[in-house]
Amino acid sequence: MSERIAFERLEVDGVTLRVGQQSGHGPPLLLFNGIGANMELAYPFFDALRGVELIAFDAPGIGGSDPELMPRRFSGLSTLAAKMLDRLGYGEVDVAGISWGGALAQQFAHQFPDRCRRLVLAATSAGAVMVPGAPKVLWKMATPRRYLSRRYMDAVAGDIYGGEIRTNPELIAQHAARIRPPSIRGYLYQLLAGAGWTSVHWLHRLRQPTLILAGDDDPIVPLVNARLMAALIPNSRLRVVQGGGHLFLLVQAEALAPEIKDFLGHPNPVVVEKSPVTP
Repeated sequence: MSERIAFERLEVDGVTLRVGQQSGHGPPLLLFNGIGANMELAYPFFDALRGVELIAFDAPGIGGSDPELMPRRFSGLSTLAAKMLDRLGYGEVDVAGISWGGALAQQFAHQFPDRCRRLVLAATSAGAVMVPGAPKVLWKMATPRRYLSRRYMDAVAGDIYGGEIRTNPELIAQHAARIRPPSIRGYLYQLLAGAGWTSVHWLHRLRQPTLILAGDDDPIVPLVNARLMAALIPNSRLRVVQGGGHLFLLVQAEALAPEIKDFLGHPNPVVVEKSPVTP
């Protein structure tokens, strides 16, 4: 898979980022990854969307990107992404975000509406007003320990990620094999970026066609959060993945790719139905 991704280190707004691009057709799709997650963890998504032009980057202090001296809020990271697109010569893009990256994707769509054509939100929420997962799950997510210790990852993966990973340890083995441990500072700064942030008061102003994807067995982001976003975003569709855990977009990438491609390629994906679609 990795041979189809061209990597480069690019200085943007005072920080050196590792950027990955996959060549393809149609409007480019910018991916915002989850907290602490290096680009390699999104390989299943890249691979499933072969033929689509994709752009991704490691957040500062994550994967192959350098850490920053001071943290940025989501608004600052959104500006950083826009400046990265400027450096790469992109104007308007489609945007996808997973988990923490889904919050950043919402911020980007709100902050740069003329640069975001369509929006895909997976396993994410509206931020501080979300209905949280169980405290014991969130506590395990609060540190990067799962990225630093394979033994710990094996012990907690089923509890924190849910879904298919509860019963198939091979899936987490494949996921863990692609980990590049984040720096402690980079992970902490990602936590600080979203502290107190919420999109709930402006989601109703988003005008981008939006596909919301959510698993019904996600211990981190319960399904009710996706229903809330779908109710607030005017031009949105909610797709519930039966049995899907927090990593469903990676675990079921091949199965979901046709629906995502159809959404991105449809000439006018206006949605009037707000009830979830299930397989």
